[in-house]
Amino acid sequence: MSYESVTLSRDVVGVLIPAGTRVELPAGGEARITQALGGSYTVEIQGHLFRIEGKDADAIGKTPQGVPQLAADAAEAEVEKAVWQQMKTCYDPEIPIDVVELGLIYECRLEPAAEGGWRVRVVMTLTAPGCGMGDVLVADVKSKVQQISGVREAEVELVFDPPWTREMMSEAAQLQAGFI
Repeated sequence: MSYESVTLSRDVVGVLIPAGTRVELPAGGEARITQALGGSYTVEIQGHLFRIEGKDADAIGKTPQGVPQLAADAAEAEVEKAVWQQMKTCYDPEIPIDVVELGLIYECRLEPAAEGGWRVRVVMTLTAPGCGMGDVLVADVKSKVQQISGVREAEVELVFDPPWTREMMSEAAQLQAGFI
């Protein structure tokens, strides 16, 4: 497998995988990009893996991805489709499969917001209850859903009942992971 080597152009905060600890990575550090999916990056620095948020892509010489835009009067079905598409840009930093295909999203519900637009409620789980990256994944889903024009508020609830099993993965994800 070939990884892209980069030099950090500025100080940047990375999240240590799998602990979930935020670490300031200094400019000039040498890194290898091991995963670049959904606008965030997993980099290896001195044998440790870190997740770099898409908003900090410039620190590794990349361009942040754009935000989906919908018409102001977009119908509920159109907004819901955009929400699911955004959640498909959220990846576990260790597994190159998005949270939707992994079967981590248990529920996605839209409600009209009092001030117009939509309030989105997502219920999700993790592949393992003790995953240190849980807060990072929840924040990633919330942040990306809130970027959609017309979404006024997003709430993401993390649950562990029912517990996740690999059977919850889509067939395509199971194939990609080598389970079938």
